[in-house]
Amino acid sequence: MSTHAHDAYYIPNKAVWPIIGTAGLLTTLVGFANFLNGNDIGISLMLLGLVIFIVMLTGWFTLQANESETGMYNKGVGISYRMGMMWFIFSEVMFFAVFFGVLWYTRNLSVPWLGSEATGEFLWPSFEAVWPTNGPAEVGGEFEPMGAFGLPFINTALLLTSGWTCTKAHHGLLAKNRDDLIKYLAATVALGFIFVILQAIEYHEAYTEMGLTLGSGIYGSTFFMLTGFHGFHVCVGAIILSVVLFRSWKGHFTPENHFAFEGAAWYWHFVDVVWLGLFIFVYII
Repeated sequence: MSTHAHDAYYIPNKAVWPIIGTAGLLTTLVGFANFLNGNDIGISLMLLGLVIFIVMLTGWFTLQANESETGMYNKGVGISYRMGMMWFIFSEVMFFAVFFGVLWYTRNLSVPWLGSEATGEFLWPSFEAVWPTNGPAEVGGEFEPMGAFGLPFINTALLLTSGWTCTKAHHGLLAKNRDDLIKYLAATVALGFIFVILQAIEYHEAYTEMGLTLGSGIYGSTFFMLTGFHGFHVCVGAIILSVVLFRSWKGHFTPENHFAFEGAAWYWHFVDVVWLGLFIFVYII
């Protein structure tokens, strides 16, 4: 990497980590394809690919941390990093907007259309346009809808609290109070992983006690699609914050140079906002 902090812009040299990451993802994909086709080697290839990908993340994050702490890039790089993170979060907004759009289209257009007098008489006369639905002819089987005021409500409280602790950690960093930074950041990470654990318990209850699965008609598929992808994002965010916590413990970050923390915090607040939308439109309405 360029070592001249006074340069007009930061120009990186050749890097091997993108190639290693691509190899890891390709190996994982090939392993998953073999797993779907019942080949014994599938699981082994998937695990190998994940290991390669984790090695890539570790090496690349370490390289970036060393560059940041040794002052190898200038203010222009910080601006480009922030713009890159903004565009990444925008892409995530569009990602979830599609899924929310599917839910809206299904509930407000498809289901009423299938149950209307104009189509119901010719397609499924006995179909009732109510939500949640297991589909025409009860193709999704019997199931119990997921209630809002159990584990989902607890998880909502956890994520809202984690947003507050993340903000407190940021204030501690800006005030050069490393104890507050580490304390509140650790609380944020803990709350994030507790959320994931509780969601796993919720899924187990849905499958074993409520009959609610991915095959439970359009309600089951949209429920697990939205909550599942969000849970994955929470898990990724908690891992990113864990890396930031480790770096904070090592003495990294200053009020003037802390993009890694800032980017992770933006991502975490985005995850919080998405969950509020999920809680309202999936669990309550």
